[in-house]
Amino acid sequence: MPVFLESHHDVAVLRIDHGRGNTLDTDSCRELVRRLEDAEQARAVVLTGTGGVFCAGVDLKRIDRGGASYVAEFLPLLSDALLAVFGCPRPVVAALNGHAIAGGAVLAAACDHRVLTTGPGRIGVTELLVGLPFPLAALEILRCAYGTSRLPSLIYPGETWGGEAALARGLADEPAPPEEVLERAVAVAARLGELPAEPFAHTKAQIRQPFHERIAEYRHSDDPQVQRLWQSAEALAAVKSYVDRMLR
Repeated sequence: MPVFLESHHDVAVLRIDHGRGNTLDTDSCRELVRRLEDAEQARAVVLTGTGGVFCAGVDLKRIDRGGASYVAEFLPLLSDALLAVFGCPRPVVAALNGHAIAGGAVLAAACDHRVLTTGPGRIGVTELLVGLPFPLAALEILRCAYGTSRLPSLIYPGETWGGEAALARGLADEPAPPEEVLERAVAVAARLGELPAEPFAHTKAQIRQPFHERIAEYRHSDDPQVQRLWQSAEALAAVKSYVDRMLR
C-alpha cells in the first residue's frame, strides 16, 4: 500500500511509502484519501514520508508512460488528495523527514504545522521548470499557507530551499534533528488535538473558507485548462526529457 496508517495514542500517523521518492500517482492519491477517512476517529493527524524523503511530488515516470489519458485520470485525483488534507477538520502536522518538492511542497502546505528536519531536506515548488502549471486547488493551498504576495517568488523561479533558508521563508514552522522530526510532529499534533474538537474545526474552516470558495467557484473552468496544458505535446515532451535525464 502506498500510504500506511500508524497509531500513536490519539494521533494518527499517515506514512507515504511509494517508490524511492514517495511520489504522487493515481494509487497514492486514492490511498491518501482513504487513509484520512480511516483516521477520522483520531484527534489529530501527522503526515510524513518514508526514508529520507517526505514526498518528491508527482510521479513523472507514470505520466511519461501513460501520456494524455493518464493525465486525465490523475489530475482530478491529485486535487482530491490535496483537498482531503487541506479540508481535514482535525489538526494535521507535517513531519518533513526529507525533501518536499513540487506536489510534496503543496502537500506540506496543506497541513496546519510543518516540522522540518535539520538533515538533508529541501522544500520548493518546481512545476514550472517542467512546464506544468498548478491545478487550482494546489495554488489556493499555497496561497493560504504563504500569502498571495509571496507566491511569485516561491513559484516562478522553481527554486528549493533547505534548513535555515526554508525556515526563514516560512516554508516550515520549526526545525528538529532527523531522529526527532516525527516525535516532535506527534507532540505538536497531540497538543493541538487536546483543543476542543468542534471549535477547532470551525475556526480552521473559517480561516480556509475564502480558499475553499475560490476552488469551488473556479475549479470547473480552470481544471480543464490545466489538463490541456499538461496533455500538450510540449509538456509531455518536457516530462519525457526530464525522466530521461533522471534515468541517466
